[in-house]
Amino acid sequence: MFEIWETSEPARLISDAGSLKVALEKVDTMCRLRHDQAVAHVGETEEGYHFEIRNREGKALARLSYVPDTSRAYQSVVVEEMRGNEDE
Repeated sequence: MFEIWETSEPARLISDAGSLKVALEKVDTMCRLRHDQAVAHVGETEEGYHFEIRNREGKALARLSYVPDTSRAYQSVVVEEMRGNEDE
């Protein structure tokens, strides 16, 4: 079990996931949403957005800071190597 948190102030739990692969996909979906919002000039932030994937004990396993680049189409933040081991 993994938890996905947006750690920008105030921190909030976004979702949970049964596998690391699903957790990564959910973080990617949130970054895509933030990119779309930036393109539409909704909820802009200069500091960007900060996400964590945490294990069931609450320990951060991965952190990502994302600043939307509205000068181009969204490009996934999840690279193929990160999708590798689904059972972690």
